[in-house]
Amino acid sequence: MPSGSTPMISVGDTELDDLRARLRATRWAAPWPGGGWEAGTDPAELRRLVAHWASGYDWRAHEAAINALPSHLADIDGTPVHYLRFDGEHPAALPIVLTHGWPSSFLELVPLAERLAAPSRHGGKPEDAFTVIVPSLPGFAFSPARPLLGGAEATHDLWHRLMRDELGFAAYAAHGGDLGAGITSRLAEAHPEAVVGIHLLAAAAPARHDPESLTAEERAYLASVATWQEQEGGYQHQQSTRPLTLAPGLSDSPTGLLAWIVEKYRAWSDCGGDLSARFSDDFLLTQASLYWFTNTISTSFRPYYEYAHGLTRRVERVEVPTALAVFPADLTRPPRSWAERTYRLTRYTRMPRGGHFAAHEEPGLLAGDITEFFRDHR
Repeated sequence: MPSGSTPMISVGDTELDDLRARLRATRWAAPWPGGGWEAGTDPAELRRLVAHWASGYDWRAHEAAINALPSHLADIDGTPVHYLRFDGEHPAALPIVLTHGWPSSFLELVPLAERLAAPSRHGGKPEDAFTVIVPSLPGFAFSPARPLLGGAEATHDLWHRLMRDELGFAAYAAHGGDLGAGITSRLAEAHPEAVVGIHLLAAAAPARHDPESLTAEERAYLASVATWQEQEGGYQHQQSTRPLTLAPGLSDSPTGLLAWIVEKYRAWSDCGGDLSARFSDDFLLTQASLYWFTNTISTSFRPYYEYAHGLTRRVERVEVPTALAVFPADLTRPPRSWAERTYRLTRYTRMPRGGHFAAHEEPGLLAGDITEFFRDHR
């Protein structure tokens, strides 16, 4: 079992100066009539964030904070995996692996991980503690991308190897949202002997269903998904079909990179159109800086491309106990009956507030739901 922590990032002064020079030299797009967010990232808000990133944002402070986290590196048969480990405050703490999505990172899950590992510090009971493992997805931040498309061990199998072989957990829990929900679902489907239960923020669609069997609620849900895809799904289509056309611009321009991801934090969160209601400038710029300094925005598109091209298998049926938490501002809000077509669903929670980035937006609500669910599965 690993001990100690590994500092993960050291950005040289030359790299930092280059970032700031690029930001200050941004060639801004010709203005459109009006403004605001209707056609994409608001130019005025972007200019403000870029100015702060270039002159006011203290990367060194955030670099030190990242390096102070309990980071480790595992080698899974030649595949490096970065992860955080938060040991539970109780000797019988249940191991749990938390998986992030896009455009997120391991950093976004830290407030949730801290609450799960040390519940007594947040008004909970020590016996509800988890030992929390937070890996970085391959191609995100400090986990390198796999060298071959579809030719290496799938992410869910890497997670199982990490939990069982590297960390020695014979049985463990799992949680995920967005891309992490799919990985968590495949993990439970492939390794039900080890996974005691899963907690999700999104549900895989059933592999097959009879349209005649759909309830009115399910029909309304599928209509809302189609509307969302039409109005908001352009990023997904591009990342799934032509990621290498998109990658050079976002890897060369920090302003373009920031515009690409900050729109999602606004559109997908429960911020009421005001980014600052849920995210500080420094949070957003640290996420962008992680992508920039590790040069991983292009490799973060890989899961979209691989799934769209049949290199990642779809979820068929998950038989381990499953909980689904639905946040009101998330991308989709599946009804219970829809999730039950794919999962052995034993808990379904409609949250009062929060969005796609629930681990950052509402870590207390999310930690409480995870804790309640796994009380029966320890």
